[in-house]
Amino acid sequence: MKLVYFDYCAFSILIVLIVTMLLRKMTRGYSNQIFIFLMAVFSVAVTMDIWAVTLDNMGAGNLLYKYISHTLYLITRYCTTPVYIVYLISLTDNWHRIHVERTILILGFPLMFVVFLLLGNAFTKFMFYFDGKDAYTRGTGFILLYVLSAFYLLYGLIYLLRYRKLYRKRQWISVLLIFPLSVIAVVVQFFIPKALLEMFSSVICLMFITAMVQRPEDTVDTDTGLRKSSAYGEDMHRCFQTGKPAEVIEVNIVNYDSLRDMLGYDGIHSLIAKVAHTLEEIDRLCQTRADLYHLGDGAFRLVVNRRHFDHTLDCANLINSELKQRIRLGQTEANLSVCVCVTRCPNEIADMDSLMVFEHDINASAYTGDVLYASELYRKDYYDVMKDIDRIIERALSSHRFAVYYQPIYSVNEKKFRSAEALLRLNDEKYGFISPEIFIPAAEKSGAIHRIGRYVLEEVCAFISSSIYKELQLEYIEINLSVAQCMEKNLFRDVLDILHRYQVQPEQINLEVTETAAAISQNTMMNNLKKLTEAGIQFSLDDFGTGYSNMHRIASLPLQIVKLDKSFAVTEGNPKMRIVLENTIRMIKAMHMKIVVEGIETETLVKQFSALECEYIQGYYYSRPLPRDEFIRFLQEYPAAG
Repeated sequence: MKLVYFDYCAFSILIVLIVTMLLRKMTRGYSNQIFIFLMAVFSVAVTMDIWAVTLDNMGAGNLLYKYISHTLYLITRYCTTPVYIVYLISLTDNWHRIHVERTILILGFPLMFVVFLLLGNAFTKFMFYFDGKDAYTRGTGFILLYVLSAFYLLYGLIYLLRYRKLYRKRQWISVLLIFPLSVIAVVVQFFIPKALLEMFSSVICLMFITAMVQRPEDTVDTDTGLRKSSAYGEDMHRCFQTGKPAEVIEVNIVNYDSLRDMLGYDGIHSLIAKVAHTLEEIDRLCQTRADLYHLGDGAFRLVVNRRHFDHTLDCANLINSELKQRIRLGQTEANLSVCVCVTRCPNEIADMDSLMVFEHDINASAYTGDVLYASELYRKDYYDVMKDIDRIIERALSSHRFAVYYQPIYSVNEKKFRSAEALLRLNDEKYGFISPEIFIPAAEKSGAIHRIGRYVLEEVCAFISSSIYKELQLEYIEINLSVAQCMEKNLFRDVLDILHRYQVQPEQINLEVTETAAAISQNTMMNNLKKLTEAGIQFSLDDFGTGYSNMHRIASLPLQIVKLDKSFAVTEGNPKMRIVLENTIRMIKAMHMKIVVEGIETETLVKQFSALECEYIQGYYYSRPLPRDEFIRFLQEYPAAG
């Protein structure tokens, strides 16, 4: 008598797994749907096995039902392996590379052949039959089931090994486990026919896959039910790896920060949930069947597969139209400013790094109210630089591609150039000149800014210590300090060591901190500024007027000079801005600080700020930033410009 208890356990586990998948809403996505279908096939197979074994254990009789139950069991049991292989392929989303028609033929032909043999078995007795006592007996053709099952197992193993890199390590081990366990179970059951382990071992593997692979906490955002940012990164990275064509609809709520401040924690979560629901409804209405993602901070993505590219633009336009409507949240209404962009990968953007940089740049500055297209916005050269910027910086540091330029600063009172600002430039051998607006933030992020800062200070000190510098009669050179440098613990010691090495006096340099750095209340930075000031080094506040300044904070810093941003130079035709400018200058002077005006390009502006008693003027009216040798020639030829 066969032991049916293993099948009872397998059936119970399958029911729990299916219910769990449904309760966790793991029904979206092709791989989830295939996995649920796989468990359904296993459930039918286990049910048929229980029915067949129960009839066998009852002894003679019920011959028709025995044929039906055993036939249905073998058909459904045999179906589980090709369905499992389809699930393996769906996890990698690799259909476009494996020639779908050929794969369907390879997987489908053996299955159809077996189904044909089993359906005709009642007449041929080729696969199985019942002896004189109505006992189940395997026929001469039963070995074909083992041979063809071995073929499926080999095909699945080859696929797993060939595309191993497309799986996460935990995924790969989990889906691989079913192969050795199935072989062991078949061998055991072959020698011990009473122990029905085949279905039980496979279901245990499915349970393991549910726990280790089908994990909604890894991929599903609980607030929206959409897939997470990490899942988006992983899925798109796989798309680029395999060359799978995809169209991405980027949806960014431009005014997300303002809405969050206005609505509060509960309100913004309700808003995001409503937006997610709207996107799901639009996806269903447009029949794009996209994978939907919530990346956080008001960013959503819809990834459309090749079969539904015809619907992408309709979907994007409808999203842009629908999300412009006012959204009611209780007693409050919210107006969304939504930036929608369509990107074709890999046709327009060919790698993950470039896509991430591009999507980061789709913000308020690109907002027009219309649907945008990456084909019109994407500048390959720029994003190639952004993608490669860390290597560019390292290459520049090792091969001396950085250069210090100098922009002269004119003294209104003395009517000659008495100082200059040191500005860093990068001329890469591959990409040419790269803007500081690109490489400085990247260097701050990577930590390379500290090495760059020391390089600039050494270059400036070497210049100051040269004999030619003394002939130029400059009082000091201004050197920019980044936020990261200001908070460096060893800044004080490093600066003084370099000054001492080049025999430069502290008053010969002026360190510039930005308004952003000045707004940071940080003990290390304050200690650095205090120690350097006590050592005789002066400080300037750069780009004043570009941020939201805390005047009490600025007044507490050891500043001698404030540099007005070039935006102050645009006051013509704006009487209110003129009032702001005059009062700002009056306030700075009341704090006994001198003023440098940046961005001056015309004689009219020179006269205007001279009349307002600003001490120094810097800008293209006098000179652009110049390489060291050109800067020296400029001062020698124009010692008293103005």
